[in-house]
Amino acid sequence: MPLVDMPLNELYQYEGRNPKPADHAEYWERAIAEMKAVDPQIELIPSEFQVPYADCFDLYFTGVRGARIHAKYIRPKQVNEPHPAVVQFHGYSGNAGDWHGKLGYAALGYSVFAMDCRGQCGLSEDTGGVKGTTLNGHIVRGLDDNPDNLLFRHMFLDTAQLAGIAMSMPEVDPNRVGAMGGSQGGALTIACAALEPRIKRLAPVFPFLSDYRRVWEMDLAKDAYAELKSFFRYFDPQHEREDEIFTKLGYIDIQYLAERIEGEVLMAVGLSDTICPPSTQFAAYNKIKSPKKTVIYPDFGHEHLPGFDDITMQFMLQL
Repeated sequence: MPLVDMPLNELYQYEGRNPKPADHAEYWERAIAEMKAVDPQIELIPSEFQVPYADCFDLYFTGVRGARIHAKYIRPKQVNEPHPAVVQFHGYSGNAGDWHGKLGYAALGYSVFAMDCRGQCGLSEDTGGVKGTTLNGHIVRGLDDNPDNLLFRHMFLDTAQLAGIAMSMPEVDPNRVGAMGGSQGGALTIACAALEPRIKRLAPVFPFLSDYRRVWEMDLAKDAYAELKSFFRYFDPQHEREDEIFTKLGYIDIQYLAERIEGEVLMAVGLSDTICPPSTQFAAYNKIKSPKKTVIYPDFGHEHLPGFDDITMQFMLQL
């Protein structure tokens, strides 16, 4: 197998390169307190799309900084209550996707909540309000401002808030909620379970937003991570602020949230992934302290991993 990163035995030992801010724990406790102080003003609107065995809703809630966040909500009919639920997160610059792809879980008697990330290609708002450039990407959004204004901070909080809303629904068993997603969705799955530790099972696929310095040092700050190189080229061409920038990115580096996870983890990794290098994924995985397992695809990159959707469903059926 051609190597694009470290050998597998070394990946399981890798601890990450990106610096961790000294006040990381306080940062996230402050963020969670801000989230909990928000009145979510939940709104459920029946969707035009409906199926015989479930009710489909557009769910809106207010997140931090006043943004209205949208999620698709599918509630199965004629099942025992309270029942399990899954929350789903999409890839970078995408959206929650079609209703169709969520119906399998609803048919099994699970409620499904699929979030649109703020400012991307769905219906969730990005209320803005940071100083400095916004460039083209969300990783660098807020880097020239107070770390509390980093956009991915707000998105990480949105995931936890949605999970909390799901758990508060009378039809949902709050002790039987899982989370899943790929790429950005994998990162958000990890962030969600870290910030809402009642998540019982999580299935991240090749998670994004991890170990930024390692990405840059591998010369893979392109594709999904392209804005890292662009930010340096335009705003710090001599890398005089390199340590400052990577340390600030450490607040939204999922490897440093991973240790907060309490649920059981099933993570899929393609060892030929040049979009989210395997070592960056393992930087997060190796910090998880709860029960965990990897599913390894040696010849696959950042692409559909055959069979893993079925493996994930079997995993979630144990909620």
